[in-house]
Amino acid sequence: MSDLPETADVVIVGGGSAGAVLAARLSQDPARTVLLLEAGHAYAPDAYPAALLDATKLADPDHDWGYTSRGNDHTQRIPTPRGKVLGGSSAVNAGVAMRARAADFAKWGGHGAQGWSFGDVLPTFKLMENTPTGDDAYHGRTGPLPIRQRTDDELTPSLQGFVEAAVAHGFKLVHDFNGAEQNGAGGAPLNVVDGVRQNTALAYLTADVRRRPNLMIRGDVTVDRVLFDGTTATGVAASDGTAYRGHEVILSGGAYGSASVLLRSGVGPAGELTALGIGVVADLPVGQRLQDHPFFYNAYALAPGSLQMTPAVGSLLWTASSEAAAGELDLHITATHLLDGSFSPTGGAIVLAASVVQPESRGTLRLASRDPGDAPLIDNRFLATGRDARRMLEAVRLGRAIARNPVFAPFTAGELIPGDAVTDDTLAQVIAGNLAIYGHPTSTAPMGGPGDPWTVTDSVGAVNGVSGLRVADASIIPDIPSAAINLTVIMLAERIFQRVYVG
Repeated sequence: MSDLPETADVVIVGGGSAGAVLAARLSQDPARTVLLLEAGHAYAPDAYPAALLDATKLADPDHDWGYTSRGNDHTQRIPTPRGKVLGGSSAVNAGVAMRARAADFAKWGGHGAQGWSFGDVLPTFKLMENTPTGDDAYHGRTGPLPIRQRTDDELTPSLQGFVEAAVAHGFKLVHDFNGAEQNGAGGAPLNVVDGVRQNTALAYLTADVRRRPNLMIRGDVTVDRVLFDGTTATGVAASDGTAYRGHEVILSGGAYGSASVLLRSGVGPAGELTALGIGVVADLPVGQRLQDHPFFYNAYALAPGSLQMTPAVGSLLWTASSEAAAGELDLHITATHLLDGSFSPTGGAIVLAASVVQPESRGTLRLASRDPGDAPLIDNRFLATGRDARRMLEAVRLGRAIARNPVFAPFTAGELIPGDAVTDDTLAQVIAGNLAIYGHPTSTAPMGGPGDPWTVTDSVGAVNGVSGLRVADASIIPDIPSAAINLTVIMLAERIFQRVYVG
């Protein structure tokens, strides 16, 4: 890697799903110097530990920020893993590679975010992927990111049994969730090849890319704050006091990381900043619209003759609740083997996890202190509306009904969570007290137009009220998509590059 310039053209903070993409794309121009700073370790492409490559292993503790969050009044403390390594959470997630739907992007436009309709973004999705299957109208063949549709013969018997039971229950069979139809059940698309999770550092920051003399990558650098000259960003300061200067700063630390850096930099709600002794650079609603998908684990012991648990992911039912708005598919039931078999008396388990993927509820992210070593205070405020609570109950009931279907029932040897003793009469209370996160945090620095009171950035991530500072990651998504967000975040970074730097 090259020596650091006195002042880089672009300093990128965070080398995850968005930051790795931007570093690769921006450094394509040999006249542009790019400095990528990652808080975790920056492994060489051929030196990633097995735990980060194995798609059956999630949330590796050696590469995690160690966050927890509040779910609601009944679920006070939820483990909240986020990847801390070059590749970010794309290096520790389940590898699900599903796009946001056209209806999801239409909601972004409702906030005044321009240039993000499905028609606008589909060419970018196709540009970034290499997928050998599916309709040419929806899929790219030569992009850097490998995406593979899970086929029937790749699924374990119980994962395939879940799909068949959902179809028997009356749902459509979906062969490609990234194609024309999402309403139904089928195998998931994954950025996993031969069992190896293809994180963005592997896909975009290849050995050839890393040899570019104008690209500098520095790992184990925790960024404290953005440096300003008045309201113009001039670089960043690391937690050890080192200053990294840049003509432009791009925050790509994720919905928790980027928002925290903004707040420590004086960009956020004036009252919160003043209370912590932080000078206000721009009074903006950072951290005030956090969203994630509430998640509930409905788990079953596998029957002794059906103990296969590899691959761990996966099958999906994606559908509309009885209270879904027009065009919404607001419920997921995901079938995976991501519960260790030791929790089951038979040695095998399957989870039919329920989620409301178009929640009304909004949470918050605040600083605990000015110290970058202190984790932020994350409050999801799950199921804060009656409609969200009812839809989550409906999703869990649906999953349990499919589990009892004669097509699926032979694969199971009893319900582990919440257990057969939990009836419909008490199920809502059990759900409220045992929530988890789906791990898809967004919207802590939302983009939008001047008429939206939640807006922190414009439609290409430029932070309002300052210059030289952009956010490009899940933070700027104005409304959470109804799918796993990783593919949409990669697309977002690709599209910001195209719109801002290519034109």
